[in-house]
Amino acid sequence: MLVLGVLLIVLAGATVVAVSWDEAATATATATFTVFDRTLQLSQLEFFFAGAATGAVFLLGLALLIAGTRRSAVRRSRLRASRLEARDRMNRLEREKQELERKLAETPETADPETTAPHPRVEVPRQHSADQLVAGRHTRPSK
Repeated sequence: MLVLGVLLIVLAGATVVAVSWDEAATATATATFTVFDRTLQLSQLEFFFAGAATGAVFLLGLALLIAGTRRSAVRRSRLRASRLEARDRMNRLEREKQELERKLAETPETADPETTAPHPRVEVPRQHSADQLVAGRHTRPSK
């Protein structure tokens, strides 16, 4: 959008400069211009509308330029916010890691057997043998 806006502004500016350099076009009732090997004869009313169209092209280019600038500014601010959030998250994780390392260093090396006892096993009923796939076990049919 930025590039298109700049191109339209340059195009409108080049048109204004080209018309300004042609003194005969502004002094007579009809203006003659040659654009891409084509000759155009414009009356004063047509010349006015061509100037209005040039102004509209300039304003369109300016609007595209402003919209593109605003869009890129929003994108940069979102990127900046996400970087700050990631940095804050990393700082928080580093602080948590240091706190856990400090707590680990403070705990005695020998652990209390009552607190580190294994969990009791839970008996699970056996599955019916007709199941083909249970918890990753394959049953092959007998031949």
